[in-house]
Amino acid sequence: MSIRHGLLALLERGPRYGSRLRTEFESRTGSTWPLNVGQVYTTLSRLERDGMVVQDGADDAGHDLYAITDAGRTELHTWFGTPVDRTHPPRDELAIKLAMAVGAPGVDIREVIQSQRRHTLKAMQDYTRLKAQALADVPADRDEVAWLLVVEQLIFQAEAEARWLDHCESRLVRLAEAAATEPSAGSGLAATRGPARAPAERSRSQR
Repeated sequence: MSIRHGLLALLERGPRYGSRLRTEFESRTGSTWPLNVGQVYTTLSRLERDGMVVQDGADDAGHDLYAITDAGRTELHTWFGTPVDRTHPPRDELAIKLAMAVGAPGVDIREVIQSQRRHTLKAMQDYTRLKAQALADVPADRDEVAWLLVVEQLIFQAEAEARWLDHCESRLVRLAEAAATEPSAGSGLAATRGPARAPAERSRSQR
């Protein structure tokens, strides 16, 4: 997530001071990625160093204002026009956890999967409830529309994670069954052995 470009996008609407930028950023994203004032001012300092923003006086309350420069607008529009890079995805803790759990002594990987699935489905239900609240009234401004897009992305992400967990469990069951018929192979899958059972049916959100 680019705090740098998020702040530039807000500054394109006009000069802002740090606390207001934090408030508007969190309003736009529904506080999904909360910021602290220190992060905001550290980022503003770097943007100023790079010529993307300049200090622009103070408001009536004495808050120091920052304004976007032409270089900042160029940087922002380049960011909007450039696809998010997926060739080097960030490390995913859940994927790493399952990868390390395969064959780990004393670890029931299927219980790890079941526990995560319960958590993921609860999160998806919570996000769906937030979406329903957002749609109770027609979104009235850009911040409400932006938050709706964010919460829908969280729902889709949770749905995809639940499907992936179902897939992982199914694959582990098949591998354990194959290993059971070939004792000399697949000893690292011992933790996955046990009565085969179908993955839990995942909940679907109301769209």
